Amino acid sequence: MLATAISAFAARGYFGTTTVEVARAAGISQAYLYRLFPDKETLFAAVVERCFARIQESFAAGAAAATGTARGAGAAPTDVLRAMGGAYANLIADQDLLLLQMHAQCAAISVPEVKRAVREGYERLVDYACGVSGAPEKDVQAFFATGALCTVVVSMGAHEVDAPWARTLNADLRHP
Repeated sequence: MLATAISAFAARGYFGTTTVEVARAAGISQAYLYRLFPDKETLFAAVVERCFARIQESFAAGAAAATGTARGAGAAPTDVLRAMGGAYANLIADQDLLLLQMHAQCAAISVPEVKRAVREGYERLVDYACGVSGAPEKDVQAFFATGALCTVVVSMGAHEVDAPWARTLNADLRHP
């Protein structure tokens, strides 16, 4: 259900997607959708939470690749963050997840339930990145700033543009 909702909301965003469209895509009735989720805000927040869980799963895979363990033990903090960043770069090749992140950021501005889901998602990701990498706060902040830039670059296709402005934004970023 949530995977279908991710695709539905990714296509037109929180504000442009109706629960009728989500239910139809999932092959269920709108009434049944409302039995699962009391309102559109709760459904979208659950979709956002699922996307954050996928991001954390990618971070864990990156940490495991860097260290041989999902806890990041035994590697330099910068190596763990770099490996997690590489895993995230591969993850945002999934256009639905990328679009959903962008739509969630926009909806969080005015929809309290979505704002809560986004805040809690970032709280879990930051706590995880700090704990698994052992990196200082400023390095974790830079890691998330680079991830946000990577998301923006991929969303506008700047990684496919050979121009000075695009090369500036793409410098040292990894893309799948």
